[in-house]
Formats: sequence, C-alpha cells, structure tokens
Amino acid sequence: MEIKVERLNKKIELPQYQHYGEDAGLDLHAAEELTIKSGEYKLIKTGLKIAVPKGYAAFVYPRSGLALKKGVTVLNADGVIDSGYRGEVGVILINHGPEDFKINFNDRIAQLIIQKINIIEWNEVESLSKSQRGEGGFGHTGVKKTKKGKSK
Repeated sequence: MEIKVERLNKKIELPQYQHYGEDAGLDLHAAEELTIKSGEYKLIKTGLKIAVPKGYAAFVYPRSGLALKKGVTVLNADGVIDSGYRGEVGVILINHGPEDFKINFNDRIAQLIIQKINIIEWNEVESLSKSQRGEGGFGHTGVKKTKKGKSK
C-alpha cells in the first residue's frame, strides 16, 4: 500500500518497519527534543503529514520497549488518524515512570499501523436477538456463582 507523506523537516526519518514484512507497526520518530517529567504528558511532533486513503485509518500505538523500560506510553492509545486529516501527526506521550524521560530528535516514540475500516450504517430495530451472554458486561464473565446463585 502506498501512503502519501509530506516531511515538514527533511531531517526527520520516515516511519519504517524494523523487520520488514514481519512487523505490523512502522516506527514514528520525534521531530523535536524535549523532556517529559515523571507524571507529565506532552504532545510530541513527528514532522510528518500523511494522506490515509479513504476506507482506512492510521492508529498510533505505544512502543512496548518504552513502556516496559521507561514507563512511557501513548496517553490516548489508540490514537486515530482519520483519512480526511491533513495536519501534522502528533503523539501524546505520558511518563508513568519514576524518572524524567528525555526525547531526542529522531528518537522512536510510537508505532503507526494502517488498518482497513468498515463504514457503518445503522439499522435501527425494536429489539436485538438474544445471545448466550445477554447483557452481562464489565467483568461479568469473570464472576463465579455459588450453588445458591450468589457471586463469589
């Protein structure tokens, strides 16, 4: 798939796969240098604009290594880039770690995954069909019942 990309800074690296043909996500790089203090979050510029084709969306995901080693993750995971958006791609990072986190120019900060989406048309009905699960949710399947029907 070909995605049109505009570099706002010619020194910024284009998103790339670390293992081409095997990885789902392309690494996004920081187009600025800054520090995110412990407990703080910031919008990081990537220096890129992209044109996602209609019928697709781009999703910004955390990098597992940053999350595990530094406690840094994408605050609004998954960040959604709609096909009509033409502004600069930004990544909202939050530092859950105990130490300040320094970002250098061209550091890998997140992953970008392009996915096909379905365009939804609602079909309003009077009632939905029954299912085995029914209306149970929010941890409902993890609750065990005793013989008397009470939750444990």
